[in-house]
Amino acid sequence: MRLDGFGLFVNDMGNMIRFYRDVLGFEIKENEDTSNVYLVKDGTLFLLYGRKDFENMTGRTYEYVNGLNGHTEMALYVDTFNEVDAEFKNAVDKGATPVLEPTTEPWGQRTCFIADPEGNIIEIGSWNKPFESKDA
Repeated sequence: MRLDGFGLFVNDMGNMIRFYRDVLGFEIKENEDTSNVYLVKDGTLFLLYGRKDFENMTGRTYEYVNGLNGHTEMALYVDTFNEVDAEFKNAVDKGATPVLEPTTEPWGQRTCFIADPEGNIIEIGSWNKPFESKDA
C-alpha cells in the first residue's frame, strides 16, 4: 500500500476553497458549490470532501469538532526562517486564525501554527535550508 493523499471533511466548501486557494495558494480548479475538491500540492493529493456528501455516500453520520481541531495537523515547509515569519503574517492578515506565533524551537526548527476557517491546524516550518536538503 502507498500513501496516495489525504482529505478534510468540510462544512462550508466555498469558504474552505477560498481559504486554501487565496490564503495558502493551493491550486483549486473546482467551483465553490462542488461537493468534492481534488488538488495536488507538491505531489500529494489533497481533497476537500463535503461532510454531508460523505455521510450520504457512506450511509452514516459522524461527529465533528467545533473550534480548533486537535486531531490532525498539516505541515507546510518553506526554505528560510524569514519565510516562516512572512508566511505566518500573510496568512493571518488574510484571515487565518493564529495558533502559535513563529518561534525557533530548541531542536533548531522555526515553526508556527495557524488554523483554517473550520479549525484544522496547519504548521508552517523551516530548518533554514532548501526542502530538498532539509532531512540530510
